[in-house]
Amino acid sequence: MSQLLNKAKNFVSEKVNEMAKPEASVSDVDFKRVSKDSMEYLVKVAVRNPYSTPIPICEISYSFKSASREIASGTIPDPGSLKAKDTTMVDVPVKVPYSILMSLARDIGADWDIDYQLDLRLVIDLPVIGNFTIPLSHNGEIKLPTLSTMFA
Repeated sequence: MSQLLNKAKNFVSEKVNEMAKPEASVSDVDFKRVSKDSMEYLVKVAVRNPYSTPIPICEISYSFKSASREIASGTIPDPGSLKAKDTTMVDVPVKVPYSILMSLARDIGADWDIDYQLDLRLVIDLPVIGNFTIPLSHNGEIKLPTLSTMFA
């Protein structure tokens, strides 16, 4: 009896591993706005849903690092759903305090940009399977705003 149960378990786990799963990629990181205490960037994440039913996103958590230091992190609870059989663009706002930017002055230097690493975790609720996490890491550089971009 236990052999039959083990075979059934193995069969189900194989089928679940073979199933198409949602995939995500960072498509853009742009300057959004300046406030009195921080700068806000907007990360655009493209998430492809292979299923014929919409899937809810439970939460998105992020960590924004520069010069091996975390300069921003956060969690966005219940940001919406993924469209069925389509790619959904998900916006992730990232606020970077000025106090942290000042400590990165050496990295900013002459080129007026920040080299960064962005780590994202999208937790989605797959029917039958339960919560499924899509880990995502993206490296790049973002330009700091100039006076002309802030008031354009």
